[in-house]
Amino acid sequence: MALLEAFRKYIADNDLATHDDRILLTVSGGVDSMVMLSLFTRSGYRVGVAHCNFQLRGAESDEDEVLVEEEARKYGVEFYNKRFETAAEMEHTGESMEMAARRLRYAWFDALSREHGYTVVAIAHHADDSIETFFINLLRGTGLRGLTGISTQVGKVVRPLMFASRKEILEYAVANRIPFREDSSNRSTKYLRNKIRLGLIPRIREINPKFTSLMRRNIARLTDAQLFINHGIERIRGEAVTTENGLDTIHLDRIDPAFPQEFVIYELLNSAYGFKGDVIDSLCHSLRHGMTGRRFYSRERVAYVDRGTIVVAPIAPGDACMVTVERGVPRSYCGNSALYFEYCDIDAIKNFGVPEHIAQVDADLLKFPLTLRRWREGDWFIPFGMAGRKKVSDFLIDAKVSMPEKERQFVLLSGDEIVWLVGRRIDDRYRLTPDTENVLRITKEIV
Repeated sequence: MALLEAFRKYIADNDLATHDDRILLTVSGGVDSMVMLSLFTRSGYRVGVAHCNFQLRGAESDEDEVLVEEEARKYGVEFYNKRFETAAEMEHTGESMEMAARRLRYAWFDALSREHGYTVVAIAHHADDSIETFFINLLRGTGLRGLTGISTQVGKVVRPLMFASRKEILEYAVANRIPFREDSSNRSTKYLRNKIRLGLIPRIREINPKFTSLMRRNIARLTDAQLFINHGIERIRGEAVTTENGLDTIHLDRIDPAFPQEFVIYELLNSAYGFKGDVIDSLCHSLRHGMTGRRFYSRERVAYVDRGTIVVAPIAPGDACMVTVERGVPRSYCGNSALYFEYCDIDAIKNFGVPEHIAQVDADLLKFPLTLRRWREGDWFIPFGMAGRKKVSDFLIDAKVSMPEKERQFVLLSGDEIVWLVGRRIDDRYRLTPDTENVLRITKEIV
């Protein structure tokens, strides 16, 4: 009963929902979402249940679907189910499984809400999920904003279990005989989140058994600090940023020298324009060394240093979005995608037949730095498996690539030679052969 009372109080204190709302519960069949279904129905809210079957775990996925439908019927609430062709979507877009599944499910939740009048969408993330996200972002170097965990509410999406730990949720399920299913992928250390959940956190908890409650307080303080920073950055933006003819100019001499300048630049460029941390680091390096002329890209904007200012503009249709890829960098950005670079020995390559969003090339044939840019007329390469040259334009026509996709097409070059028509085909000259010793494995992911 303690969890039920805490749940009702958490919703009221945070104004997450009222009894006038229609609430769409996203239920996977796992213990978290099945407990959420129980808590909402026992509290008298008007709810419907949405279940996504991503068809990635064979019979397990279908059994999850059956369980959730049976429970929805038991509670007498509306049940919605959708089967996604997730694997095909991943192959088409080049996204990771997590990113493809996230995009598909949230688009469907939004469509269901509009069609059936749901005013709130409830997700069953809890306190331990937020702590795991803290460590994931800490390892990725996302800055303070990434250390604030998972938000309790974003628009109509709410997370009403953020007050509870995984242990408390499981104890409630056992005490109330709530059926649930365990996703076998949760035991795999293939994924970073699971490595943190199964490896790192248990060791920290051995040192401090009160680790979960301590981290809740830490994340709450970090969230307050980020809110304070957001307010201060908006004041600085009003004083230091001007807009004219579609260009935003950050006047560095208008930023109080008592403030850490590079931190302020990071917050200004990241929050409003979506520039990534490592891109901003490169820009600040150019600024420190008086380097001008280089252009730095986010998904929709380009920034450059100009006489003590940083100019931010929309990316023009003909902009090549050219960036330099130095040896050893972990990732680089092209349009709405990121390329992740991994160097490995040929003996570590288990699968030579990889999907199109992954390229495996002979690292010893590459001339660094590499260049990443949009393709242009006149570009040609030797597609893997072919003996002759082919124009990129002809390759895209033969592949029936739409005009919008053509405009987003990038190439990765070594010197003047195309190594990879990104997300489609490597150049045959850089393929792995019996003589290959070192491999550069490049993965494209939508960001």
